[in-house]
Amino acid sequence: MEIIEHIGSIILPVFAIIAIGYGYARWRGEVVRSDMASVNRVSMEVLAPLMVFSALAAKDFDLLHNGWLILASVLISLGSGVLAWPVARLLGYDKRTFLPPMMYNNGGNMGVPLMLLAFGPESLSAAVALFTAATFIYFSVGVKMLQAGRNTRPGSFLKLLNSPIMMAMILGVLFALLHIPVPKPLLSAMKLLGEASIPIMLFALGVRMMDISFKSWHIGLVGAATCPLVGLAVALVLDQFLPLTSAQRGQMFLFAALPPAVLCFMVAEQYRQEPDKVASIVLLGNLAALVFVPVGLWLGLPAGAG
Repeated sequence: MEIIEHIGSIILPVFAIIAIGYGYARWRGEVVRSDMASVNRVSMEVLAPLMVFSALAAKDFDLLHNGWLILASVLISLGSGVLAWPVARLLGYDKRTFLPPMMYNNGGNMGVPLMLLAFGPESLSAAVALFTAATFIYFSVGVKMLQAGRNTRPGSFLKLLNSPIMMAMILGVLFALLHIPVPKPLLSAMKLLGEASIPIMLFALGVRMMDISFKSWHIGLVGAATCPLVGLAVALVLDQFLPLTSAQRGQMFLFAALPPAVLCFMVAEQYRQEPDKVASIVLLGNLAALVFVPVGLWLGLPAGAG
C-alpha cells in the first residue's frame, strides 16, 4: 500500500539520523554531551522558531476555514493529557515526564508530509493549522506543567509567552492573517535555517540514547501506545459533534494518530526533566507510528476523504 510505504520512507530516515547521533556519541564519549548543550540551545532559541515562523508566514493561512480543525487540535492536545493522567498515576510515572509528550505529537516534520500525501496539496493549510494549535497548547499548558514544583517566579507564564518559539508562532499567525509579505530571499534563509532544526533535534536524541537504561524502555513502550490511543479516543468523541467536512475529518484522525514530537525531548533536556525517559517515549513512539498512523487513516478516510 502506497501510504504505508510512504510512512516507512519518512520514519526510516528519522531512525538513521538518530543512529548516527548515537554512534557519534559512542565514538567521542562524554565530551559530546557537553558540546550538545550549546547546539540544543541554538536549536530551541533560533532554528525551531524560524521553522515555525516560516511555515506560517509563507502560507495563505485561512483562520476561518480551518477554525473547526484548530479547535479539534486544541481539544485533542488537552484531552490527551487528561486521558493519559490516570495512566501516569497508575504506573507511578512523573506527570511532568509523561504527560507533555502525550499532548504534543509530531504534527510538523511527520504530519505535514503525510497530510499532503493522503489529502493532496490543498491540505497544507489544514496541516499548518493543526500543528500551530498543538504547538500553542504545548508551549503554554505543557511547558507550564514542566515548570510545576520548580523555583519559578509568579510572572513565569508571561515569560513563557515571550519564549522564542511562542513569539515566532504569534508573529507567523499575524503575518499570515494580515497577509504581510516577507521578502523572498529573507524567507528562503529562514526556511533553510528552520529546516535544519529537524535533523539537529534527531541527532541530539541519538546522543541522549547513550543515557537510556533498560528501565526507560518500559515508559517508552507505554508512551508509544498511549499517545496515539488517547489522541484517537478524543478524535472519536469530537467526530460526533464537530461539523467537519469529510476531508477535515480524515485530517483530524491522521493528526490524532501521530507519535510524540521530537521537540518534547529537547524541552525535557532544557528543563532536566528525565530526558532519557522522554527520549525513549519519542523513539519508540515514532517506531509505533508504522502501526498507529494507518489506523488513523483507516478511521478517517472511509468517510470520503480518500
